[in-house]
Amino acid sequence: MSRILVVEDESAIAELISINLRHAGFEVTLASSADQAQYEVDRVLPDLVVLDWMLPGQSGLALARQWRSAVRTKELPIIMLTARAEETDKVSGLDAGADDYLTKPFSTNELLARIRAVLRRKAPEALDSLVEISGLSLDPGTRRVSREGAEVKLGPTEFRLLHFFMTHPERVHSRSQLLDRVWGDHVFIEERTVDVHVKRLREALERVHCARMIETVRGAGYRLTQLSAALQA
Repeated sequence: MSRILVVEDESAIAELISINLRHAGFEVTLASSADQAQYEVDRVLPDLVVLDWMLPGQSGLALARQWRSAVRTKELPIIMLTARAEETDKVSGLDAGADDYLTKPFSTNELLARIRAVLRRKAPEALDSLVEISGLSLDPGTRRVSREGAEVKLGPTEFRLLHFFMTHPERVHSRSQLLDRVWGDHVFIEERTVDVHVKRLREALERVHCARMIETVRGAGYRLTQLSAALQA
């Protein structure tokens, strides 16, 4: 599930965007000012920001420039929203680092299409492709995990964790790497939290006899391996 930060000071527009994004399967956080947006980005790095140009205090344009100049946020996907329809304004938004630009009023369907397009460009392998290993199947589009017709019920974090493992199989990932890639560079989570979620993931996978696919590599972290290899270990 991709995390979207919506930075918009008009509450009615922010709520409309939020409802539609959540309905489309995104995890949404709202911010109504540049300061609040910076706080949310510092707390958890989102997968994409929908950023209004006109904000109280610092403008969205200045905020985009600030993010582009910082190492941690220089690759952060940004879609700029604005009432400014002039070509020079569009150029200014893109020059500030926006990946795309949408003029108000806009349709929520168009915004969703732009978000999906930007996310695909940033992570071409990520969003909708079905992943299957040893009969265990994960579909990001429908958020379903199953094996031989039996569905596995997972919470959002366990789903993201399994998706990451399945798209990077046979590789050892440290707890700090998992925090960065699965939790989104969350600066306030302890590494032992990873162990808790791995335990929950294994318990869920036990129902389809796949728990042993998630291996603990002593002193290094975790990896996902083929079921046949796990059974031979």
